[in-house]
Amino acid sequence: MIILGLILLLLGFFLGIQILWILGLILLVVGVVLAVLGGTGRAVAGRKHFF
Repeated sequence: MIILGLILLLLGFFLGIQILWILGLILLVVGVVLAVLGGTGRAVAGRKHFF
């Protein structure tokens, strides 16, 4: 999710498409939050691991 967010963020920035930039930013933030919560061992949405 983090990688997809970065790709969309960069594409939106370089191509000038604002919706891609916004979606990329949202995916990046959500991916980082889930990675941090998962790294601390906290269960997210009832799961300890997302594979």
